[in-house]
Amino acid sequence: MAAPYELIYYTGVPGRGEHIRLALEEAGAPYTDTGALPMDKCREAVTAYLNDGYLGEKGNPPYYAPPLFKHGDLIISQTSNILMYLGPKLGLAGAQENDVWRVNALALTALDGLSNEVHDCHHPIVVELYWEDQKEESHRRSKEWIKHRLPKHLGYWERVLKSETCGQGPWLLGSTFTYADLVLFQCLDGVQFAFPKAMRHARESGKYDRVFQLWEAVKARPNVAAYLASDRRQKYDWGIYRYYPENDVVPE
Repeated sequence: MAAPYELIYYTGVPGRGEHIRLALEEAGAPYTDTGALPMDKCREAVTAYLNDGYLGEKGNPPYYAPPLFKHGDLIISQTSNILMYLGPKLGLAGAQENDVWRVNALALTALDGLSNEVHDCHHPIVVELYWEDQKEESHRRSKEWIKHRLPKHLGYWERVLKSETCGQGPWLLGSTFTYADLVLFQCLDGVQFAFPKAMRHARESGKYDRVFQLWEAVKARPNVAAYLASDRRQKYDWGIYRYYPENDVVPE
């Protein structure tokens, strides 16, 4: 019997573990998820791998933060690393030689620009401080990010979808659906939660039609749609993507 896939991540928000869930759900692969446990049990299961007394096991070192992923004796961390491991096994890493690296590059780009940068909009100084303690700086960063960085990122993805590699699309690698499409979908979805007014303005500009069409197309895929409608899909709240009305502005 094949070893089960085990996702080790917090409950309460989609977070970085959501990219891994989406890949597993799209592929119809069975997996266990500590995020399905009650809050106290989930935290206990996750922190067992993170506390100072845990020194690793079976050749696996201790890791800094979740998501963690366990498959047999292997334990790995980092969202993009886990996806690069899972992608070929789930048929989501491309169809051509060397696509695995291309898909990874696209996924990393989406995570850098539309996940990490967005997180830093609400915690621009340090993660240990509450948002209320860096509110002024958060507002300024969000305003500047929406004005300068958001159009740069959306413009890049529009260019990818216009590229020779994409061809007639509809996916980042043309007719081949990969986990990079899922990562971009989740990032776009989260940014729309955090900055609905700014993203509506971007959508209505008509400059990024292919980008928003991809978001709609991923959302409509049968397995993804079923997952999004289920109680396994967690609500946005206090994680990477947070909605603060004063930060959601239309660029001047």
